[in-house]
Amino acid sequence: MNLYLIRHGQSEGNRLKKIQGTMDFPLSEEGKKQVELLGERFASIKLDHLYSSDLTRASSTADAIAAHKKMTVHKWDKLREVELGPLQGKTRVQIYEEFPQANKNSLITSGVDGTETVEQLEARCNYILEQLLLAHRGKNIALVSHGGFLSVLMMYILTGEQWMNFHRPFRFGNTSITHLEWPLDSEKPYLHYMNDLQHLNDQNQAMTDRKIDIL
Repeated sequence: MNLYLIRHGQSEGNRLKKIQGTMDFPLSEEGKKQVELLGERFASIKLDHLYSSDLTRASSTADAIAAHKKMTVHKWDKLREVELGPLQGKTRVQIYEEFPQANKNSLITSGVDGTETVEQLEARCNYILEQLLLAHRGKNIALVSHGGFLSVLMMYILTGEQWMNFHRPFRFGNTSITHLEWPLDSEKPYLHYMNDLQHLNDQNQAMTDRKIDIL
């Protein structure tokens, strides 16, 4: 199974520097441009199935891919961002003022009442991987999700039930692509690349080249 993990385009929440969690924000104007470039990139990548978080910023990103692939987006609530309860809708500065304990660890594993627990996150990751490997061996799958949850999922893929005992070094840019592969004869994946934003870099380079031509 080839698995592409994709973070959504820039949302209004991202633009306002708010911690979104499961709050539903649309794509920003910049995010709409990003997902169009992402869709163009996936026009040449083989996909058999496309899944997305049911939150708008993710499903709109998946729609941009689907438009270039003539595919159906399957919305899956298991791919939602981490539930952050009372931390949601606030900036980091506001959170650290109101919940100083959240500054000691990652917001995702802060343990603040009302946030998703480590056990709940682990159960989600396990369920997603079990279902994908059961149903889609040998297939090409894309999941459109969120930066926080994707960082947990990557740790779970690489370390299993010990994921919470390690520092999570992963950062996922908006519309970034991470490609893993499970060979048919192995339960262990290979990581081909991570946090790839070449589709955005190509656009930025094209804009720079045009400026140089004008000068």
